[in-house]
Amino acid sequence: MEVLNCIMEIGEQMLVSGAEVHRVEESIKRMSLALGAKRVDVFIITSSMVVTVHTDDTNTLTQTRRITTINTDFEKLHKLNKLSRDICEKHFTEEEIRERLNEIVNSKKYSIIVELLFYSITTCVFTVFFGGNIKEAILSFIVGFLVRFCIFQCEKIISNKIFVKFLSMVIVTALALFATKTGLVLKADTIIIGNVMTLIPGIGLTNALRDLFVGDSIAGILRLIEALLTAIAIAAGYFCVAVLIGGVL
Repeated sequence: MEVLNCIMEIGEQMLVSGAEVHRVEESIKRMSLALGAKRVDVFIITSSMVVTVHTDDTNTLTQTRRITTINTDFEKLHKLNKLSRDICEKHFTEEEIRERLNEIVNSKKYSIIVELLFYSITTCVFTVFFGGNIKEAILSFIVGFLVRFCIFQCEKIISNKIFVKFLSMVIVTALALFATKTGLVLKADTIIIGNVMTLIPGIGLTNALRDLFVGDSIAGILRLIEALLTAIAIAAGYFCVAVLIGGVL
């Protein structure tokens, strides 16, 4: 039972970190078989995991996990992938698996300041890429910093990430249009576009297509719907503020 708990924890952390469903299912199957299971049945969608393991002593173990959040972390995903391969090749004991897993889960993360800084730099670069001048790039940096800080605060009290994206776009549009009204910049479109590029669900859409291509239709459709709803929320955030401020559209 403890081994199954560890395997489920690894699969859950992989899914939360941004792995596609097919990879998580395959990893759970391979680890379970490498540790002595005779048959493994895995069913995973974006919000739920169900794993049934049949052992050689005719026992059947089933566990389910509810997935409520997705926090993309490719560094953690890389470590989890390596752990799953090591389990298959080296046949770790329960204690070794738990120790390695705890090291990955409790590994040091980037500080909030670092994330805010690089998020802001990204928005600044996108603004320049789409034709913005130096003044617009600087303002985009400031707007990106404020938006990312607001996202951090909202995620503490709001579990719906689609609404968080909507609210983020409202803030971006309001600040950009306010800057044009006060004469800080001549146009707001490059600032808005630079910040939109960090909000669009690119990873979710990519994983949705990959899940569909490998035959995980349910998971792929759910991810695709979530990505589309996020895109609609971003567009709605811009539309609401632009209409309220007046005549931009």
